[in-house]
Amino acid sequence: MARARRTSRDTVTILDVANAAGVSTMTVSRVMNGAPNVREETRARVLEAIDQLNYSPNMAARSLAAGHATHIGLFYANPSDAYLTQFLVGALEGARRAGCHLVLEVCEGETAETQAEATRRFAQTNVEGVILPPPISEYDAVHAELHAAGIPVVTVARARPPSENGPVDKMNVGIDDHAAAFRMTQYLLGLGHKRIGLIRGHPRHMASNERHRGFVDALVEAGIDPATAPVEQGYFSYRSGIDAAERLLDRALRPTAIFASNDDMAAAAIGVAHRRGLDVPGDISIVGYDDTSLATTVWPELTTIRQPIAAMAEIALDVLLHKLRGRHANGARLPAQLLDYEFIERDSAGPPPG
Repeated sequence: MARARRTSRDTVTILDVANAAGVSTMTVSRVMNGAPNVREETRARVLEAIDQLNYSPNMAARSLAAGHATHIGLFYANPSDAYLTQFLVGALEGARRAGCHLVLEVCEGETAETQAEATRRFAQTNVEGVILPPPISEYDAVHAELHAAGIPVVTVARARPPSENGPVDKMNVGIDDHAAAFRMTQYLLGLGHKRIGLIRGHPRHMASNERHRGFVDALVEAGIDPATAPVEQGYFSYRSGIDAAERLLDRALRPTAIFASNDDMAAAAIGVAHRRGLDVPGDISIVGYDDTSLATTVWPELTTIRQPIAAMAEIALDVLLHKLRGRHANGARLPAQLLDYEFIERDSAGPPPG
């Protein structure tokens, strides 16, 4: 275990525990919540770090708050640990600056009924407002339960408004997924690629549809029939990226480039290509989306779209606190926050072979 940093009990955060144990903040959260999907040796390291640092979430919250400690809920259900880690770092930094306590809870379950039940349990805690990162930001059952409980919500990366049963305050922080995917596809076309494969994200996530739409629109603008483009379904997880990449590379006429809808699936595609003896980008180009830590830990490093994930979390928390602390108590609705994305060119893409 990494050597624990000497610090006062009043200033220890979950990030300090994660650094001391050599794990992610999400892993610390899982250990503290008694989640079963943590290896015993990892659990022991985290518990040892908690003990050495005298970490207490409630004590940390009291040290941050001046007066009333606002409790902000972070309800999540994202399959990408890399995305969640960046999101949580941003949310924790925002909570530290604002002097509030962050309450974490996972929303487990694939059906609307199980999602609603998990949300009702979460709504019975002492959270005063809730941040919903993707994909949970688009779950109608979650919105309906929080709305019924009268809990203000800010969503992140929600590609469509909630249903009529959703919250009155339609506050959202995100980027233009259509424009970002259009830009990435244009880049691959500019390199000379004509057979570009797409690994889609989860079919129930509207951000996936927006990225697909940007991909299709760029092909149409280039005079390529999108019906001829090889598209395989992924689910934003590394495992689903492996399966989708295998299907793409099994085609008789394989693509010369693959655009994966997140970095997890792009990293998986690179692994599949290497296992088949293909050079990236000499034989096939592979690009991603998000610019998480995976983008620079795979070889070659990923060309990708950078979402300001940590900044989106910080801004979402700030927007929610504006509402909770009465700065918009007169009913004025805060506008949606559309942040800039960034195209990041690295080493995983080049001209088509031959």
